[in-house]
Amino acid sequence: MTYIAVIGHGVVGSGVVDVLDQNREGIAHRAKEEIAVKYILDLRDFNNLPYAKKFIKDFSVIENDPEVSIVVECIGGINPAFDYIRRSLLAGKSVVTSNKELVAEKGQELLQLAKERNLNFLFEASVGGGIPIIRPLSQCMAANEVLEIAGILNGTTNFILTKMIKDNMSFDDALKLAQELGDAERDPSSDVDGHDACRKICILASLAFERHVYPNQVHTEGIRNITLQDVAYANAWGGSIKLLGTVKKCADNRLDMCVAPMLVSYDNQLSRVDDVFNAILCRGNATGDVIFYGRGAGKLPTASAVVADVIDCVKHVNARKYLYWGTGDNWLVRDPDLQQTALYIRLSGRSAYELRAAVDMAYGKDLMINADGSENEAAFITPVMGMSDHNRILDSLREKGITVENALRVFGDQ
Repeated sequence: MTYIAVIGHGVVGSGVVDVLDQNREGIAHRAKEEIAVKYILDLRDFNNLPYAKKFIKDFSVIENDPEVSIVVECIGGINPAFDYIRRSLLAGKSVVTSNKELVAEKGQELLQLAKERNLNFLFEASVGGGIPIIRPLSQCMAANEVLEIAGILNGTTNFILTKMIKDNMSFDDALKLAQELGDAERDPSSDVDGHDACRKICILASLAFERHVYPNQVHTEGIRNITLQDVAYANAWGGSIKLLGTVKKCADNRLDMCVAPMLVSYDNQLSRVDDVFNAILCRGNATGDVIFYGRGAGKLPTASAVVADVIDCVKHVNARKYLYWGTGDNWLVRDPDLQQTALYIRLSGRSAYELRAAVDMAYGKDLMINADGSENEAAFITPVMGMSDHNRILDSLREKGITVENALRVFGDQ
């Protein structure tokens, strides 16, 4: 019998308890041992639950119980989760977490501590919820040099953009609907401003390129400025707008990274990922492109990934799974101004004819998008160049009295 403790009885924590109970026999068969929840740490009372006696409020009970060999952290955030996980590892207990913020900020430190004590620190659910990605990236693609990762990593923003694209909803109306359906938080900032996706691409980059990447190193934009005009122009161009997290290894071993809304061609599979679904494209030098697709959140999908990590811990007692990356460096992520990309730009303030003439003069050439817009507006796809050059040109257009309504990267090889 293996005893575990669950920290937090929210959406994910309660899902972990449910999955362990509902699939008890199958889990025991796969783990070669029965797994039982001994404690559930939560400050709230759950007196009406059949397992109410398992609830405690003092973490030291878990910390000091030698029968508990695995701790499952499901409270999220940095504090007090980091302290609980660190103390669990110091007490000789392996840890499983779904906490993307914690792994993105403290992953290397906790992996190092687990390594020193021959324990496991596993976090499959931290990136794709129920989508398997950590294990495939670290094991199934281990024979590859990973060249690039790009993903739709946040279901809330993808739902909002899908409603804008397919139902002609404004951003505000789509966000309100997502909140009513429970697909967006009351405070949606982490999702719509790109921070959630940033944490996830940092975890994937750290794993793929074996150095810790911190969220504050990554240029991050959200989707608040996307309008129905932008959606219409993207469709006329032949694609859709998706919030993507991307990382690409450069020739100098540094990383080009970005989280931003981008135009994605309908020829690319990521353009067809809709609603709350996520998709992660990994490009290996041997495999080529591999895509992982599914629900990126939700009670049972995320709990499933957490329990799978628990089973892995049970099967690897005193035999660590190799999951590790080194310390980070300030030089590791390149300045976003050095990134090479084409841009979608939507301009206003002059006639479409005058706007095209201004873009031709500034860029030397352009691809004007034909779509129904106002007489004093036009949209273009620019040539590929560095973001610093784009910014210089856009500033010059502003100096001429032209309004830059939006400027979005174009994803993919141009």
